[in-house]
Amino acid sequence: MRENRIKRALKRGEVVIGTMVSELRGPGLMTMLDTAGFDFVLIDMEHSTYSLETVGDMITAAKSTNLHTVVRTPGLSRLALQQPLDAGADGILVPQVDTVDEVRQIVAWTKYHPLGERGMAMRRGHSNFAPVKAAEYTQHANEETLVVVQIESKQAIEDIDNMVSVPGVDAAFIGPADLSQSYGMPGRSEDPVIMEGLMKFIAACNKHGVAPGIHVYNMEKAKWWIDQGMRFIAFGNDISMIVDTGRAHTAELKEYLASR
Repeated sequence: MRENRIKRALKRGEVVIGTMVSELRGPGLMTMLDTAGFDFVLIDMEHSTYSLETVGDMITAAKSTNLHTVVRTPGLSRLALQQPLDAGADGILVPQVDTVDEVRQIVAWTKYHPLGERGMAMRRGHSNFAPVKAAEYTQHANEETLVVVQIESKQAIEDIDNMVSVPGVDAAFIGPADLSQSYGMPGRSEDPVIMEGLMKFIAACNKHGVAPGIHVYNMEKAKWWIDQGMRFIAFGNDISMIVDTGRAHTAELKEYLASR
């Protein structure tokens, strides 16, 4: 397992910039994102149709670049967390985490002894299929694996201080859209009540040395959230990069054609 540069950067208090993919596939995609300058990519298995095989191929392709891979799992189960890590992902992001007990379970399933009880299969993608000494490798994997919990409910916000205090959590990712729905105001992610929850989230993360993160699609909002203390930033996704950029370009060209 390679050195996890984004985990170390977050521990130093730095900001890391990534994006998300949920539709495009193919080994060249990872190289393109690396060339674009992203630090990491969130490979989404929660809201996509990606198979584990596809995700594994993406992870393998990313290993030939400087891009780090964090897989958003399709839920909270032992296999959902373990299999992307066995495939070689640098970290996992678990969505819809509501309780302290769930956070503890996530740590237990993603860390080897003595921090957890992750299933042991040493010669897999995470070790580049090389023979390793279990005692040494498991310690290395515990140090390098990035563990991120996604906070998306009123219940989680109300107990956020305890949730992000669990040892083994490196970052927490807030979902404003789902959070607004949990508060009974879907789509109103900038309502003062939701904003208060977001600020409470940032404060709790900073208190416990956990990097707060958010997914944004607007450059001004990205800069604003960084100024508020967000450090694990996912900007846009494969859909927005193609559709929004393409729409802007075609609209400009069609307007030009109409004016000729």
